Amino acid sequence: MEKQEKLWNEGYIKVMVANFALYFAFYLLTPLLPLYLSENFHATKDIIGLVLSGYTLTSLLSRPFSGYLVDSFPRKKVLMLCFFLFFVFFAGYLGAVSLLMFTIIRTIHGIPFGALTVSASTVAIDVLPSSRRNEGIGFYGLANNIAMAIAPSAAIFIYKATNSFEILFWLSLIVSFIGLLLAYTIKIPQKEIVPNKSKLSLDRFFLVRGWLLAVNMVFFGFCFGVLSSYLAIYGKEVLHITTGTGTYFTLLSVGLILSRLQGNKGLKEGRLTNNAAKGVLTSSVGYLLFVALPNDWGYYLSALLIGLGNGHMYPAFQNMFIQVAHHNERGTANSSILVAWDIGVGIGVVLGGFVAELFGYTPAFWMVAIAQFSGAILFLVATRTFFKKRRIIE
Repeated sequence: MEKQEKLWNEGYIKVMVANFALYFAFYLLTPLLPLYLSENFHATKDIIGLVLSGYTLTSLLSRPFSGYLVDSFPRKKVLMLCFFLFFVFFAGYLGAVSLLMFTIIRTIHGIPFGALTVSASTVAIDVLPSSRRNEGIGFYGLANNIAMAIAPSAAIFIYKATNSFEILFWLSLIVSFIGLLLAYTIKIPQKEIVPNKSKLSLDRFFLVRGWLLAVNMVFFGFCFGVLSSYLAIYGKEVLHITTGTGTYFTLLSVGLILSRLQGNKGLKEGRLTNNAAKGVLTSSVGYLLFVALPNDWGYYLSALLIGLGNGHMYPAFQNMFIQVAHHNERGTANSSILVAWDIGVGIGVVLGGFVAELFGYTPAFWMVAIAQFSGAILFLVATRTFFKKRRIIE
C-alpha cells in the first residue's frame, strides 16, 4: 500500500499560524474602528463609511496585480515584502494625529493586506504535497475562520477593560510582527520562474479560464456583503435584537469551522462539485430563513446555516479555481477568487444600502435570498459543468 504524503508538514503549519496572525491582527480592529473614529476625531456616520471603505477598495485593486507578482517573481520575497508592509502600517495608526492622516494610512494599508492574502494562500499551496492539496486548502481557511470567531470578542473585552484604543493598535502590531517572523522561517520549494514574454493582457491579472466560476462567486459575495454590513441595524430596527451581532458572527464562525472540518473528506477525495453544491444549497436555506422567519430562532439559526454553507462552498470553489489554472498561474487563480468575492461584497454594500433606503431592510434581505438561490441555480445548471470541461490535470 502506497504511503500517504504528510499533510501537516512544518511549512504548512507555519503558513497556517502566520495566516491566523494576519487575520487576528485585522479583526482586532475591525469592530471598533467606527467607535474610534467617532470618539477621537468626531467623525460622522457618512465620513466613517468613506474612511473605512478606502481599505476595501485598495485591497480589491491590489489583488490582480499581486497575483501577477506572485506568479512572476520569487514567492518568498513577495510574501515577506507584503507581510512587512502590512506590519508597518499598524504603527501608522499609533502616530495618526488627524482624521486625514488616519484616512491616508488606513486606505494605503489595504494594498499590502490584499497582496498578502494572495501571496500567503499561494505559498500554502506550494508547501502542500500535491496529493493532499485539496484537503490542505480546505484546512487553510480555518485559520482566518478561527481568527474571525475570537478576535472581535477579544477586542471588545480588552477595550471594555482598558478603555484604550492604543492598546489594541499595539496588540495588532505585535501579532502581525509574530506572523512576519513565522513567514520568514517558511522554506518554500525552489521553482524556476519562467519569464512570461507574451504581451501584457487580462489573463496575466485575472484567470480568464475560470470566468464563470468568478461570476458565480460574485453572487455569493454580494449576499455576504449585504448581510455583514446591515445585519446589526436590521436586527435592531426590524427584530429588536440590540446585542446579538457578536453572537451571530460567533455562530457563523462556528458553522464555518465545523463545515471545513467535516467537508475536508470530500475535498480529499476530489468531490469538489459535490461539496460546493452542498454548500450553496445550505447557505440558500440560511439566507431564506433569515428573512422569512423574523424572530430570534430564524436570526441565530440562519447564522449557523450560512456558516456551514459557506464553509463547504468557499474551499471547494478555491480548489476549482486552482484546478482550471496551470501550475504557474496559482497566484492569479487565488487573486481571481478573492477579486470576485470582493466585487460581490462591494456591490452588496452599495445596492443593499440603496434598496434599504428606498424600500426598507426586509425587501433588501429578500433580494439577498433571491440572489443566493440564483447563484445556487447557476452553479447547479452551468458552473459545475463549466469546471469539469476546463479542469487541467497536471
